[in-house]
Amino acid sequence: MVEISDAVLDELAGPVAAAIPLVIARVPQAPAAELGRLRATADGTWPVRGSGVRHRAAAGFHFGGGPVADDSPVREALASLPSLLVERLLGALELTVPELDLAGVPDLTGFLGEPFTGGFGVAIMDGVSEAISGAAMLDRIRPGAVPLVAALAGRLAAHPRVAPLLAVDPEITDELGVAAAHGAARLALAVSTAAAVLRGVDVQSWAAGPPALLGVAFGTAVLLLHETPMPSGYATAILAKVREEYLLPLRSSGQVAVSGHRFALLEEDGPVPDADFTGNGLVAVVPGGAVIRTGTETGHVRMVMTVLDGPPPDVATGWEEIVEVSWRAATGGASVVGAGAVESQLRRCTPPWPGDYRLRVQARGRDDAEGTEYHELVVWAAPAAPEIVHARADRLGHRLRGEPEPARPEPPEAGYRWLRHSTLSEAATVTVVTGAEVTDVLRAFNADPARPESLLAIGEDMLRNQSIDPWVAVLDLGGAVLAVEYNGWQGSKEPVLTRASAGGRAASMYWNVNALTRLSFAEHGEVLWAEEPFGDLDAPPEIAPALADLDFADHHRRKYMMGALAVERFTGHGFTAADLARIEAADIAFRIVPDLPALHPYHPRPGGQPEAPTGLTEPALRDLAWWAAAQAARYAGLAEDPDITASVAARALTPPAHLRARRSQLGDGEHRWVWFALHRATNPDPLAAATDAIDAARYAAGPHAANLISGVQARITELGTP
Repeated sequence: MVEISDAVLDELAGPVAAAIPLVIARVPQAPAAELGRLRATADGTWPVRGSGVRHRAAAGFHFGGGPVADDSPVREALASLPSLLVERLLGALELTVPELDLAGVPDLTGFLGEPFTGGFGVAIMDGVSEAISGAAMLDRIRPGAVPLVAALAGRLAAHPRVAPLLAVDPEITDELGVAAAHGAARLALAVSTAAAVLRGVDVQSWAAGPPALLGVAFGTAVLLLHETPMPSGYATAILAKVREEYLLPLRSSGQVAVSGHRFALLEEDGPVPDADFTGNGLVAVVPGGAVIRTGTETGHVRMVMTVLDGPPPDVATGWEEIVEVSWRAATGGASVVGAGAVESQLRRCTPPWPGDYRLRVQARGRDDAEGTEYHELVVWAAPAAPEIVHARADRLGHRLRGEPEPARPEPPEAGYRWLRHSTLSEAATVTVVTGAEVTDVLRAFNADPARPESLLAIGEDMLRNQSIDPWVAVLDLGGAVLAVEYNGWQGSKEPVLTRASAGGRAASMYWNVNALTRLSFAEHGEVLWAEEPFGDLDAPPEIAPALADLDFADHHRRKYMMGALAVERFTGHGFTAADLARIEAADIAFRIVPDLPALHPYHPRPGGQPEAPTGLTEPALRDLAWWAAAQAARYAGLAEDPDITASVAARALTPPAHLRARRSQLGDGEHRWVWFALHRATNPDPLAAATDAIDAARYAAGPHAANLISGVQARITELGTP
């Protein structure tokens, strides 16, 4: 580590100051502005939505008047920049570097360490910018050069010859212009300083050429910009830009970290202040915003932020507490703040103007310690007015207001709340079967009772291979069998329910991460009802008692909990968290070989399906279907396969062929489209058999699909000729 004297700095300042205007003139405005906003982005004062850029601030470097550091935060700062920004700046300035006149620069080589000696190899990854690889190589083979650039640039920024060149012209008042001028000036200082330092460095040309020099300069500029406050006019410029781009209505959603039972809507970031909620039990107005009382003490609550251009047309339903208050914004642009970092979509989300605003706070789930708590804040500009309480129904609000708590019965499905925190919470099918043994249920699911595997191992295999192959775990409940599918749905299918219910009843509830559900009931081999439960259910009398008082139209209640209760009511057997724990502790599951897809009568489908040969007789259509299936096998090289030849000859899938066709649907299955062609040829509807078999054969033929279709046309002509 070496000291750099003020005399050396004075000698260097003149040539660097002379070079800065030339570099500034060559920096495009857009990337210059992106650089110029680095400090504002890090501070959270660059709130324009949709920028999509996040920068990782470099750490561990200080611009002082002391010794030159021997580490390289410059490279870390360079790596924090978006690759497109690096390439844009490299392209803009690469030809400028040789033009810089730095004849008066003092010899700085004495401030560097000893050059690297000996042999070395160079390995550069594809796609890495020349600026990044060049800076890294220079840092390795000429120790001290990169940190020297950063140290000198940091000190030159305050030098009387240089500092005036870095100031933003007060005539520039727009946000883009201020940010660009700020960024371009620091970048020009970094480029000029890097050129001065590396001018006399004796290394290979590719390690001291423009890309390497500019890589060092870009990293140095990042450090300079993170250390330098935004220009004095930037706050005014950014506020004007935000106001210009702010549009109503606005709706944002996310979650907010809660601590001490509260979060807030505030103009200033900082800790959420204490507040008195004894008045309305939900919200308290404070300077610059409002504090909201939550049921959650520590954790997260779900948030919706809605900003309107006028009062809401009506009071929303489905909320337990709704309170409306007035608050005054000093500058505007309040954020939803809590115990953690503010989510970007909830930052500066209220109108960026001062004035009087109305705030309607809506809350649900504050009493449910195991569930999810929801809040919505609705804001619009309006003169100050008295507080209005639109709804006051939860127990917490009554306690805070000093009122007797209301008697609120638990919803009927409350016994299945444990599912929300179980391994089944996101996607599963749970099936309960009566009148059957465990082995009967496994066979109904097309699983082999003689081939158990580790449940944990199967689950890990599914994740590792990103597979959705079906599998099931079962448990004898005593009088019923519980079948659980993690992220599966075979228990919701008609063939499985038909087989499972042969000796009694079967019911299943399926749900997935996309909020799709299916509730199914079967008895004595007949599916009675299987639908997405929603709204008023038109269910047969046999299952009406199972659905009584379950409001599937209430989207705030979890359908899968109500469905689980309906399964329990229909079969007479429920399942518990302890039952699921027993299944997982046993660590036994069974892979499923699924049924083949159901065959349906012909109906035209868009999207390139072959034209239906409607002019053929039924026997001719059958001939065409099996001819297409045989062609699919031929193109796949399976024309001599004994199971296929036997099936074509019999015009039906033989038992071994049927099993192979089912197995073809699995992740490791082979020749799926060949087996689909054979399966579709068995369709009872002759027109569907021919059309769908041809469609599957096209996929089986692969690159020969055009030849297959030509053959189909010739075959149709042949079959249609008297």
